[in-house]
Amino acid sequence: MMSSKLLKRRAVQPWLYRKTEPFFNNLSAGYARALAGFMNYRWLAFVIIFISGFLIYFLLGSLPSELAPLEDRSEFRFQAQAPEGATFEYMDNYVNAMYEFVADEVPEVMGVLSITSPSFGGGGAANSGFLKVMLKDPSERDRTQQEIVDDLTPKARKFTGVRTFISQSQTIGDRRGGFPVQVVVQASDIEKLKAVLPAFLEKANESPKFTFVDLDLKFNKPEINIIINREKARNLGVNVIDISQTLQLGLSGSRFGNFIMDGKQYQIIGQVEKKNRNEPLDLKTLYVRNKRGEIIQLDNLVTVVEQSSPPQLYRFNRYSSAKVSAQPAPGVALADGIAEMERIADEVLDETYSTSLSGASREFAESSSSIYMAFLLALAIIYLVLAGQFESFKDPLIIMFTVPLALAGALVSLWYANQTMNIFSQIGIIMLIGLVTKNGILIVEFANQRKSQGLSVMDSVIGAAESRFRPIIMTSLSTILGILPIALALGAGSESRVSMGIAVIGGMLFATVLTLFVIPAIYSYFSGKEARVTID
Repeated sequence: MMSSKLLKRRAVQPWLYRKTEPFFNNLSAGYARALAGFMNYRWLAFVIIFISGFLIYFLLGSLPSELAPLEDRSEFRFQAQAPEGATFEYMDNYVNAMYEFVADEVPEVMGVLSITSPSFGGGGAANSGFLKVMLKDPSERDRTQQEIVDDLTPKARKFTGVRTFISQSQTIGDRRGGFPVQVVVQASDIEKLKAVLPAFLEKANESPKFTFVDLDLKFNKPEINIIINREKARNLGVNVIDISQTLQLGLSGSRFGNFIMDGKQYQIIGQVEKKNRNEPLDLKTLYVRNKRGEIIQLDNLVTVVEQSSPPQLYRFNRYSSAKVSAQPAPGVALADGIAEMERIADEVLDETYSTSLSGASREFAESSSSIYMAFLLALAIIYLVLAGQFESFKDPLIIMFTVPLALAGALVSLWYANQTMNIFSQIGIIMLIGLVTKNGILIVEFANQRKSQGLSVMDSVIGAAESRFRPIIMTSLSTILGILPIALALGAGSESRVSMGIAVIGGMLFATVLTLFVIPAIYSYFSGKEARVTID
């Protein structure tokens, strides 16, 4: 209806039509000659499909994979962790030094938020601190956020009194700057974990695929274990409960009572003077009274053993667990980092241990499995819909040969553009299934119409391809131009979607060119000699 209202018969066509029509006519004539020559060697269609399948198999295994590319959010975190027991002053000095370091090394900085010992106001560790570095807008700086982080990471190792690392917010998942590679090691008890974790961390730190490796279960909290000689205490008439109460009253600062002075009530806090409780050996200088009222020094009853223990214990799936986190080295994708962790686990752990993924790694594994199921489901739905429309299972099969051509083109484009296989590129590949099958539909449908008019299979499909050449080119070109802004990363936060645009454009270009030759050849092999006749 719109065409009948808007389009008008013209005696003389517009100048743009007169200028461009010869080009399109020559293009159509050139395609007709190329198609006629290709049909003489139509068996090459199977070679092209075989090569496409090989490229799909090879590139799916070699393309780096990740959950989503990092976006340039103009910020990153510079974190530091000191040994357990570090004072606030110790940590604050390092945080100030980190601030000066960032100010000198990053001219693109716009602002810095520094926090020392975040546990004083939150849930972080008292022996830690971090800087949240805000950068100028990408248009106002020459280096990207990733380039700045890559430059700072090796330089940050000069801080020897603390462990420093730089992290960026993930595009999808944890936005707090956690490491993307996270593997949870599980065991039946904490002692089994303690026995194997040093070797696991040593292997991970030696791997060139990681720039930084961290462990949440750290046996670095100073602790004193007081061992009571119960037999000797019993002989001297001292109860174990009396020893524990003496230690508690002398060291914990318990409240003994209250007193009132000048109309105000004050608490009475009892505790040994600080100078007499600074060293572990000071515990032995305390005294306890036995049943006979005699004063006995604890040195005669207890043995003091210094040891370390984890500040907190973790459990995963009801098992004692420890989470190993790692930052992949530049150029190492998330999938490669996970594979490296699994290799180390197979090498270090025996069958009594188990591992699971966590954080961004777990989300990546779950999204990868679900996206492939969505891909297969899309293929099945399109095939069944086309089978219903064509009332044939053979014609939709011919059309579906466009899918491997498009998939190979998408993967080659991602490889050439140095992109990764991620959730955005996977979505783009699923989009391709619907976009490229319409080219095959145009050719097969018109070929069936020509065959029903009594033409041979070869004449039908060649004429259909020549007639549908310009519609296929126009629809494909409009799709490519519509996706082009995504591939060019135009707009804020568009870096993560570049892979989607490249996958769609590359797949459309490959599939459009190859479909114009492969589908007619496949049709000539698989289509029946006679037209289908519908009887009312």
